[in-house]
Amino acid sequence: MIALKIDNIKEFMHLLLLSETFDHFLLSEASITTFATMILDGHSYADFFSPEDEGYEMIAEESYAPFALLRPCCLDFIKGKRTPVSFKFVFLLSKVNQEKTLASLHSSFATEDISGMYLNLKYQTGEIICTTGISYRNFSMDKSLDQAWDDMVIRFFKNHKILFETLT
Repeated sequence: MIALKIDNIKEFMHLLLLSETFDHFLLSEASITTFATMILDGHSYADFFSPEDEGYEMIAEESYAPFALLRPCCLDFIKGKRTPVSFKFVFLLSKVNQEKTLASLHSSFATEDISGMYLNLKYQTGEIICTTGISYRNFSMDKSLDQAWDDMVIRFFKNHKILFETLT
């Protein structure tokens, strides 16, 4: 697990809410506090859609909704002249991206071993802190996947020119 402090909040918020940068992640949960608190449970319900609807395949295959479907709702609640009091977004990799990640790392772990690979964003007191984590189905002393996931998140941030400093 790593903790990163985002340096340029305005640019980061643009990437988060006004671009497709985080759209490939699933949203496990979100909490946004402005004049009230909006809480989003990212669990998806495929029965709501029909097979012809855009996004149906992703919803049908996953337990959580892609951020791309929820981002406009989050933007509507945050946008305005005032800064939110706080927010929290809990993202995770889709099963497909989790499989690709494990394959690219030649990891000894299988997708069945992992409940989720998480990216958490929390804004409070004028700072955005990002933390990473992996939830395993069984205890393991092997932390190689944790380190690889941390490295991948750092590369993702650098590729998208997200400025950050590592917290100890």
